[in-house]
Amino acid sequence: MGAREVFIGLPWWVKWIAVPVLALFVFGGLIASVVGFVVGLLFKILVFVALVGGLIYVVRKFFPSSDRGSW
Repeated sequence: MGAREVFIGLPWWVKWIAVPVLALFVFGGLIASVVGFVVGLLFKILVFVALVGGLIYVVRKFFPSSDRGSW
C-alpha cells in the first residue's frame, strides 16, 4: 500500500492542510535547525569572502606592484 492509496478517500483539506501542519509540528524543530545551520554557514562564507577581498584590496593599495613580481 503506497502513500497514494492512503490519501485517495480523504478530503482535500486533509491532504493539503492537515498533513503539512502536522509535519511542521512534528519536524519543525529539525527544519528550523537545518535552516539556521544553512543561513549561518552562508553568513560565514560571506564574511570570509569579504575579508579575503579586503585583504587583497589592502595589499594592492599599499604595496607597490613591483614587489608582487618577486614572489
